[in-house]
Amino acid sequence: MHIAAHGSASHGPRVNPRFIEQAEPLSPPPATMSDQQPPSTLLPLASLPPNPNPTPPPVPAPTLALHIPAFPSPSKRKRTGFRRKVPSAASPAPHPPVPPSAADDIIVINREPTAEAVTALTAGFPADSLTDEEIEAGVVSDVGGIEQVNYILIRNHLLTRWRETFNSWLAKESFASLIPPHCEHLLTSAYNFLVSHGHVNFGVAPAIKERLPKEPTRPNTVIVVGAGLAGLAAARHLLASGFKVIVLEGRKRCGGRVYTKKMEGGGHSAAADLGGSVLTGTFGNPLGVVAKQLGLPMHKIRDKCPLYRPDGSPVDPEVDKEVEGTYNKFLDNASHLRAAMGDVAMDISLGAALETLRQSDGGISSEEEINLFNWHIANLEYANAGLSSRLSFAFWDQDDPYDMGGDHCFLPGGNGRLVQALAENVPIVYERTVHTIRYGGDGVQVVVNGGQVYEGDMALCTVPLGVLKNGGIKFVPELPQRKLDSIKKLGFGLLNKVAMLFPHVFWSTDLDTFGHLTENPSHRGEFFLFYSYATVAGGPLLMALVAGEAAHNFETTPPTDAVSSVLQILRGIYEPQGVEVPDPLQSVCTRWGTDSFSLGSYSHVAVGASGDDYDILAESVGDGRLFFAGEATTRRYPATMHGAFITGVREAANINIHATARATKTKVVKSPSTNAQACATLLVDLFRQPDLEFGSFSVILGGKASDPKSPAILKVELGGPQKKSATEGGKKEQHHSNKSLFQQLQSHFNQQQQLFVYTLLSRQQAMELREVRGGDEMRLHYLCETLGVKLVGRKGLGPGADAVIASIKADRNSSRTKSGPSKLRVRVSKPQPSAKS
Repeated sequence: MHIAAHGSASHGPRVNPRFIEQAEPLSPPPATMSDQQPPSTLLPLASLPPNPNPTPPPVPAPTLALHIPAFPSPSKRKRTGFRRKVPSAASPAPHPPVPPSAADDIIVINREPTAEAVTALTAGFPADSLTDEEIEAGVVSDVGGIEQVNYILIRNHLLTRWRETFNSWLAKESFASLIPPHCEHLLTSAYNFLVSHGHVNFGVAPAIKERLPKEPTRPNTVIVVGAGLAGLAAARHLLASGFKVIVLEGRKRCGGRVYTKKMEGGGHSAAADLGGSVLTGTFGNPLGVVAKQLGLPMHKIRDKCPLYRPDGSPVDPEVDKEVEGTYNKFLDNASHLRAAMGDVAMDISLGAALETLRQSDGGISSEEEINLFNWHIANLEYANAGLSSRLSFAFWDQDDPYDMGGDHCFLPGGNGRLVQALAENVPIVYERTVHTIRYGGDGVQVVVNGGQVYEGDMALCTVPLGVLKNGGIKFVPELPQRKLDSIKKLGFGLLNKVAMLFPHVFWSTDLDTFGHLTENPSHRGEFFLFYSYATVAGGPLLMALVAGEAAHNFETTPPTDAVSSVLQILRGIYEPQGVEVPDPLQSVCTRWGTDSFSLGSYSHVAVGASGDDYDILAESVGDGRLFFAGEATTRRYPATMHGAFITGVREAANINIHATARATKTKVVKSPSTNAQACATLLVDLFRQPDLEFGSFSVILGGKASDPKSPAILKVELGGPQKKSATEGGKKEQHHSNKSLFQQLQSHFNQQQQLFVYTLLSRQQAMELREVRGGDEMRLHYLCETLGVKLVGRKGLGPGADAVIASIKADRNSSRTKSGPSKLRVRVSKPQPSAKS
């Protein structure tokens, strides 16, 4: 699966490979620029002049400026799930140097700041600004000032040193001599933040493990549901922070969707990754750090991937190259098209857009060209674990800008080696299937099969999105509607595999992948790609992948039929070359779709969803009692193993913050989101319960009721809601047909029976509008003519409204807290020991 191949992680590599030898420290990629980086990295970063004797500046502090090299333009379009290579653009002209008067107080830490900024970037930090978590943690007293510049330089330096000395404990004291006295508080601030949030001093190195407390140092008990990578990462970080931890796992093993099975037969054995298999982006990947701490080499997956026709003959390389170029051109054109379409693109599937572009282009017409094009669509469906007819045209690749850089690699011996190392000394109770989680003001209760109840102060739910979609766990009280909506909207697709251990290697050992075409478009994902694990598994192992619609059909295919079909393909390729293909010694077929603990492989952005839904899934509920982690809770790294790991550490830090706040009787304050799409989601959520409703008008109010000038947001519905049929709203996901994109657009506009427009008002104006008589027509006249208000679409509200939206949401949350959610009186009790824990 993508979770670097499956499991709480991922099946498909998604970056342009650039291998780093395992014995060497991570080094920054070549200096290139890309137009697909996160917005925070687009600022040029100029070299900072040395100044050993800093003095406070008399003018406002400058923005940190460094020349940041970019990674190759990511775009989930290269075969085997990799992104294609993009020629590097010339480096931009140097940014004007910082004026001496402004730079006088910028510290120098005896190292090139640009290289350290790149390291921070690969680790998920904006190279020249603060993260929301850093702002919430109050790492600096003056956001945007000179203090922030120096903090970032120190933070980037600490991250760089940690990546170089990953086997040793990074001690704050070792940096004291590098930091001027007036910045010592920033060193403490940066160090404490990075340690508490698991960005440094993590993993399984002996120097890290010996720092784990022998006994809990805090009175809080945290119940972690699920022992996948997210659960294991969270548990280790919580234990390091002194919490009491118990991990409940439904399976007889840990790892979740990361599963390495030992295959044996005929004197041969091999380690087969049946779930997550590919470590993606090794520059910043924290699992790459764990692998290095274990002394495990990483095998770069080589680019070469020949394709074979349905009859087994090789595809002409020139035709292959030409069709791949056309396919990439369609993706580029689709990106331009969706930008011009705006919100309408949210209602269209990527598959419909690509098929329309293919039909209108006319460049792909022969049978072989169509088969090749469909192979690339199958590869895209593999990278996203979703049918192209369900992938969001608007947001299917929303995570591309957050590429960590570096190669995609296999781990010799399988990713189970990472899982076992992370599970060491973690208290796990196996075969405990959770069916109910109760949460309230005083704690949590987690009910498992057989009726046993585990009680604690907080709980972390790390189950796959498929389980949440299926309602496999009952939450009491029910989860907030916005979270339920996001669970429903996000896609959770499927990738299956056939692993085969052979008596010997009969395929070429100078490649790691090869592909096979099919004539039937509905079968395009059936054994379309083969992975060779002969160099890393310890034996002659070959893996056939099944993606898209074929992956769903595969769930009910008898294993003997599946293996026979694979052998027929292999013999069609190799026997004409005079190579005999033996029967496998052992074979294994996965069934991730019917696995009750996953019900699928990994997440994707489906039609109607966006990256904001990942953020909403990540939100804690119950005033900091119930938390969520897993690959489907990160908009930056979904469908990857490292994404699952990162979310586990993230939520462990959040649990620590909330536990500390309760102990000190303080309130956890979250920064309002500056993301426009997130605010749009909030707006929809707020208008579910408007403060005022009259005719087609509804209002949400902010500020104090006693202040007539406090802000309000008005929504006007033009037209009536389209009636839904009785079949709508069921659990079955909608297929979006590949009808002409233009027909689909026309259908969208013709069937759209309601349009919402908005404006900002004062509370007094909203009250006056409510008193207008004569119906909606007179209200509109009063609004536009008397008040002089302009009605706009949601995007037209602008960033000023975002702050109002966030403020109203915060006020409502505060009101709910004061009114008191249902208190759940529970006590902390010690779970019964298990022989397997």
